[in-house]
Formats: sequence, C-alpha cells, structure tokens
Amino acid sequence: MRSRIAALVVCILAANAQANVVVVSAERMLDVASGRYLPHPQLVITDGRITAVGKQGDAVPTGARRVDLPGLTLLPGLIDMHVHLTGDPRYSGYRGLEFTDNFWTVVGVANAKKTLEAGFTTVRNVGSSNYDDVALKQAIEQGHVPGPRIVPATYAIGATGGHCDNTEFPPSIQPNEPAVANGPEAIRATVRKLRKYGAEVIKFCATGGVLSKTDVAGAQQYSLAEMQALVEEAHMLGLRVAVHAHGTSGIKDAIRAGADTIEHASLADDEAFAMAKQRGTWFSMDIYNDDYILAEGEKNGLFKESLEKERAIGLKQRQTFQAGVKAGVKMVFGTDGGVYPNGDNARQFTTMVTWGMTPLQAIQAATVNAADALGRSADVGSLAVGHFGDIVAVQGDPMVNVKLLEAPAFVMKGGSVVPLPSR
Repeated sequence: MRSRIAALVVCILAANAQANVVVVSAERMLDVASGRYLPHPQLVITDGRITAVGKQGDAVPTGARRVDLPGLTLLPGLIDMHVHLTGDPRYSGYRGLEFTDNFWTVVGVANAKKTLEAGFTTVRNVGSSNYDDVALKQAIEQGHVPGPRIVPATYAIGATGGHCDNTEFPPSIQPNEPAVANGPEAIRATVRKLRKYGAEVIKFCATGGVLSKTDVAGAQQYSLAEMQALVEEAHMLGLRVAVHAHGTSGIKDAIRAGADTIEHASLADDEAFAMAKQRGTWFSMDIYNDDYILAEGEKNGLFKESLEKERAIGLKQRQTFQAGVKAGVKMVFGTDGGVYPNGDNARQFTTMVTWGMTPLQAIQAATVNAADALGRSADVGSLAVGHFGDIVAVQGDPMVNVKLLEAPAFVMKGGSVVPLPSR
C-alpha cells in the first residue's frame, strides 16, 4: 500500500513540477491539539505553506496538483528535539578515531535523509563538532541533500573535564575544544561565538553524562552563577537554551537559571517537577535508547564505564519520566538520535506510552509541544493555515496504535513529497 501510494504521488508531482499549489486529501486528519479527527480533510499548500484546511469537495485553485491518500490518517510532520545527526553509535568509544574529521559530515548527510524519511520534518541538533549541523542545514536549505528542518546548536558548551569535554585522552593529547569554557565571562563569550557561527539554540552540560568516560552522570559541573550567565546571554541574543542534566542538583539549578528545556532529566525529584511546572520548563527525556545501548553498546565499542552508568541510570530515568508525566511536567519528544541509529526516532513513541503517556500525549510531545518549546508554533507542529506543509500519513489509527508512526506510508515536507524506501 505504502509503496503504491508513494509511486503514484511522485509521478503526479513530477508531471507538473512547475506548479506551486498542492492539494492533499485523505481519509481523516488528526487535530493534535484537541485529539479529534477531521473526516475527509483537504489541505491546500501554496509555496510550501498551508493556505486552506477544509473538507474534500471544497473549491481548489485552478491547476493545483492533487495528492490523494485514500484510507490514510494525516498528522503534522514530527519534531525530534534532541538529535545528533552526525553521530553513529557503531563507532563508539575509541573507534571514532579511525576516521577523518569530515567523515562525520558525510554521516550526517545519510542520517538527515533517514530522519526525514522516518517522518521527522524538524529536528533540534543539540551538539556536533566542526559546525557540521550548520553545514547540513545550509545544504538542505539549498536543495543539495534531503533532510529535515534543522535547528542547530553547533558545539555543546561544557566545563573543563566535564561531559562536553574530551576526557578519554592523556595530557599529551589536546583535542580542539572551542566550546569548553569556565567562569561566567568565558561562558558568555562562547555563547556569542556559537551564535556568530550559526547556533540557533544553545546547549550546555550542567552535569556529567553516560557516554563520557570519566565523570559521574549525576554530578553537577557548572555552578548556578555560571548557568545564569549562560542563559542570560543566550536569551539576550534571542536564543533558547537546552541543558544536558542527569543529576538532581544540576537539574534544579538549570531550572533556576531559566533554561528552556532539560535534556535527559534522569534523576529529577518532586521538587524539580514542581519547579519546572512553576517556571514552564520543558523536559526532553530520551527513554527509548536504553534498550539499544545495553543491547548493542559493547559490540559497538562503547566504554565499559559508560555501559556501567547506563545500567545504573536507564531504569531510573524511565521511572522519573513516569513520575513526571503523573505530576504534569511539560514534556517534549527528544530521542538522542546518534546514540542509537538515526531514523529509528519513532520507536520512542511506544516506550513513552509504556511508561505512562497516552498515545495522544506522546504525539503531542512531538508536535504542538515541541513547536511551542522551539518558539516556532506559527510554523510547525500543527496542520494549520500559515504552517509549513509538513505532513505524515499512516495506515490506521495512531491514537489506538502509536507504533504505526514507526513506518509512515507518506511524508511531505514544505509541500514536496518525500520519496520513501520500500519496506
């Protein structure tokens, strides 16, 4: 069914490539904000943006291309708030040193295509070397390679010896680390530098992490004063802030500092939940990838210290997610793509439902919630007039079976059909 529809649509579009108006119709459309279905929808997309949302039979512009998707359910293009497109978990630990620096840019090209084909039309790339995410964004926007809309962070900022530093080498080897900064003024200068070279969001490491070799995942690595300086500088420049934080104290200080999203949030407690709700802070919790790390990490060359940390923290993170959902903390969809294979992003939906969300809540995390957290609710996250024509379609009811999102039958980005591989 999926391959037949994709082939039909591609032929229709190729026949009239000069037209800039597309009309998309389907069996039904999910209004992700209300959780209600609109039967027999018809969307008009002009120059990449939705200009009308109505029902089949409504008048359409003369000469418009038609994309008919009988039996399919339409949703907005999905958003992943935490990816590393230039990462590949098969080259973990010291294995990544086998390749030249620009190898990872090419990896990013392949992963961008896979991510788009998976139905993720917007991603926030929260950490890459060599400004690779900016390069990918530029190449995609210029039409050289396919991929999602990218909100790049460039380098993640971190303290000397912390999770965002390279800690796996002896003193005789000094890797280039342009975003390692200590003290408020150095941190402010780093924020300005990253903004200069293309960052649209600032990511920093408030605590230790799992994949770093020598630190403790829960240990705080920046003081409250340092976090406040960073967030203040970023907000002054119009940038939102994502904070890598597993540990309880680091999570709370990041919230106090005014961070916009807390990434991982593995050891958040009831006080952290209350603080996040009071201040409107979003949690982005990557609760699927524990399965992949524990199953494949050793084979992929992951440090034994990292595997030990994952065994200690993975279940706790899922339990924290469950408690956070019950407490009413605002949640967005973030997977840490690159720690597991990019393109498998939608596998997290089932894990989110298993650990306490309804299917609608999980879908909202990857649509309206993510758009709100990005500050881009006028562009993405809903099928509404003025938004980009970013569409995912599935065969069946995703509010009954959220697993359907793992294999979309149709993907469109900005009014252009995305050719999908046969499965």
